Amino acid sequence: MLQVDRIHTYYGLSHILFDVSLEVKKGEIVALLGRNGAGKTTTMKSIIGLLHPKQGSIRFKGEEITGKESFLLARKGLGYVPDDRKIFADLSVGENLEIAERKSKNNSGWDRAKVYELFPTLKEIESRRGGYLSGGEQRLLAIARALMGNPDFLLLDEPMEGLAPLIVRLIEEQILKLRETGLTVLLTEQNVASALRLIDRCYIIDDGHIRFQGTVQELKDNEEVRKKYLLV
Repeated sequence: MLQVDRIHTYYGLSHILFDVSLEVKKGEIVALLGRNGAGKTTTMKSIIGLLHPKQGSIRFKGEEITGKESFLLARKGLGYVPDDRKIFADLSVGENLEIAERKSKNNSGWDRAKVYELFPTLKEIESRRGGYLSGGEQRLLAIARALMGNPDFLLLDEPMEGLAPLIVRLIEEQILKLRETGLTVLLTEQNVASALRLIDRCYIIDDGHIRFQGTVQELKDNEEVRKKYLLV
């Protein structure tokens, strides 16, 4: 469903990603793991069009999307939840969801009722402004808002970052439920234990290079890779 082929991405003159390649098949949950500053968010921004690789290719559902703007990619079915959430602090939960809504072609996709069914906590605080939400509530709202765009593919950047263990478990449950709906997910994460409970396969990035790719079991069996690239 998604093929990233040997991309090179820069911030200004700084070369951040080097020859990065990965792929995600329909219905999978795949993780891009690595330490802080390894290149995870840059990879996500390159895919969603917030950064434009200078070399390489990105294809989504067989279509070349390299260099396309993010709003065009959203229309093609790519959803994005940034690591800093970027919810509207002055708008209520309901208003945050309303402005993100994009009707599906057959009206059978995500709407506010279905989002509240998945995240009942948000329904209980529907009238509360975004700026008054806890970190966990903001993360739930950010995911819910992305769903309102009715994506086929969801990019989740550090969904567990800074959250209490109880909230981490809650979000894990919701991500697994999303897979049951047929949604495909690529997530970045520093919380390796959490990621391994969710994913089918993983890639490890370090210093802008992909250093490992494989199944969960292959990563668990490779102590050298875990120590070298994942331990802080």
